[in-house]
Amino acid sequence: MQLDSRTLDSLVEEITKQVVATLKEQTGQSAAAGLPPTPVACPRCEEHGVQHRPEIARQALQDGASRLSTTLGLRSIAQDVAQYIDHTLLKPDASQAQITQLCDEARQHKFATVCINPTNVRLCSQLLHGSGVGVCTVVGFPLGATPVKVKSYEAQQAINDGATEVDMVINIGALKSKEYELVREDIASVTRTSHNNSAICKVIIEAALLTDDEKIRACQLAKEAGADYVKTSTGFGPGGATLHDVALMRQTVGPEMGVKAAGGIRTYQETVAMLKAGATRIGASASVKIVQAAKAA
Repeated sequence: MQLDSRTLDSLVEEITKQVVATLKEQTGQSAAAGLPPTPVACPRCEEHGVQHRPEIARQALQDGASRLSTTLGLRSIAQDVAQYIDHTLLKPDASQAQITQLCDEARQHKFATVCINPTNVRLCSQLLHGSGVGVCTVVGFPLGATPVKVKSYEAQQAINDGATEVDMVINIGALKSKEYELVREDIASVTRTSHNNSAICKVIIEAALLTDDEKIRACQLAKEAGADYVKTSTGFGPGGATLHDVALMRQTVGPEMGVKAAGGIRTYQETVAMLKAGATRIGASASVKIVQAAKAA
């Protein structure tokens, strides 16, 4: 039986409510025991114990894999956390000298990427050429209230300039208005542009502005649209990453997608907690301090 769009959205909302109720019950049990929220793991994935990489997972599924293996953030965390970090500088007044220093630090510590505003992509791409460090930029940032075509164009321009990863902000107002088709196409447009150019797409849901129901719906839409990651925050909203949000996002998207925790993560301990809660990437401006603390731990 084929469902129309309205019936499908109603069905998804009902399932969402049940998932939220289950998660709140599990979170309450963890809190009572003095533990951080624990994401629900996939038994078939844990059976093989292979480390999660969303872009590799997506390709494996496309190639016909019938099962994937991950520990959903419960793996032991290596002291060298640099590989999980997007070294970030998104301040509007960031100078060329500061961007150059950011790239020097990223090259030295081998961070996953530098995350910078689109105007700095070309410079970072030149400075990091051959280093193995990616160039991540932002689209529709920080409000998300940009037309779909503009976001897609912005992503294409950034990729042309050398971006290898694109973090786009969803249309938050549309999500709250339950304009789910618009939100889905908003995400899908940037995802298509990214994938057509071999770039990764991360979807910023700005969790601090959403209810748990809305967070789950946003993650479901990102998954339906084929994005590689969901991301907690811009760092410019009313709040940053929380363990609850990371666990909720991980449980919603399952093992196939990445979860990026960003906003307010300043210490090694906070970084490890986010990874254990289910994050597979961390956005931080205190990256050097974090890796120095990791080496001393």
